[in-house]
Amino acid sequence: MIALVLAAGALGCEDPPVAAPEPPPLTLVGDDPSDAPIDAVTPAELERFAQGDARFELPFREAQGLGPRYIQRSCVSCHEDDARGPSVVRRLAVTSGDPHEILPFGDVVRPRAIGEARPLLPPPSGVREEARLAPPVFGRGYLEAIPDETLLRYEREQAAGDDGVRGRAHRVARSSAVALADGAPTLGRFGLKGRLATLDEFVADALVGDMGLTSPHRPSEPPGPDDVEDARPGVDLTRDDVERLVDYVRLLAIPRREPRPGAELFVMVGCARCHVPRARTRTDHPVEALRDVEAAVYTDLLLHDMGLGLADGIVEGDASGREWRTPALIGLRFQRRLLHDGRAETVLGAIAAHASEGSEANVSVERFGRLSPTDRATLVAFVEGL
Repeated sequence: MIALVLAAGALGCEDPPVAAPEPPPLTLVGDDPSDAPIDAVTPAELERFAQGDARFELPFREAQGLGPRYIQRSCVSCHEDDARGPSVVRRLAVTSGDPHEILPFGDVVRPRAIGEARPLLPPPSGVREEARLAPPVFGRGYLEAIPDETLLRYEREQAAGDDGVRGRAHRVARSSAVALADGAPTLGRFGLKGRLATLDEFVADALVGDMGLTSPHRPSEPPGPDDVEDARPGVDLTRDDVERLVDYVRLLAIPRREPRPGAELFVMVGCARCHVPRARTRTDHPVEALRDVEAAVYTDLLLHDMGLGLADGIVEGDASGREWRTPALIGLRFQRRLLHDGRAETVLGAIAAHASEGSEANVSVERFGRLSPTDRATLVAFVEGL
């Protein structure tokens, strides 16, 4: 499992693993775009993709319902080039009492405000901040299209193993404001702890949480420390506004990769136990281009206990403060920093951070440490090229 931390001393070994040699520099062909639509979309779908793309880059204004407290004015401000952008969201965690407690002003710091609204800064007493990086959005349509049954099969297979990996599907409550289409997922797969099941929820949740933009999917303003309203009465965005953004995210392609050696090592070490390289999408997906496709997603979309080293203490739905949904390694080469809070600057550092007391990844990290220096460098370079 190559997904989250390696403090060398956390393995309980007398000597830490020898550092891998510097991998060869990553060479990319052409401009290596990360904002292309998936192949074989229809002309109508391509048009909606383009319209959603324009909305994704649009700075929202106060007259359109922005705020009264917000993080950024546009989607692209946090998701630059559809990868991890410059923004770091600061989540809030209760440090005493019930970790499920709902904070009176929401669970995210919104540092900007319009009019007379006051930003939520600093955090209230008894609450600490945890950094969260903005996630990539390309390839998300494939993640949504993987059947629930596949995730439940992963859950059963891991429970039968002997390497300590015990992923579990995040069974989430569905929003009554989001229509449940036939075959739509009911297991969480979006958000760092998998608290959202569909892209409709994912996009609407980001709009209201990050920009204060309400919609039929999320009609209530996020709480704040005052009674100031935004400049647009009622619901800010139409269902069509949200769905155009959803179509754009759903139809973003997985960036093409240049082949690199190391796939066998990825499996041998155990990375593929959680970062499952490929999964087949459902056969009845409403978008034909996403139907019955074997997609290179590198995730099982399950929650895993990553131990004390990565614990943030934040409970989301049924996910504990030590659990994280396996991140898809789609387009990892575009990411400037790694892990949920950006603590790792390199793939090697991210592998190291996977190991700590109670982490399901300890066995995999230990296997990585036993590889020869050449094999370690090959495996790191393979992951860097994803």
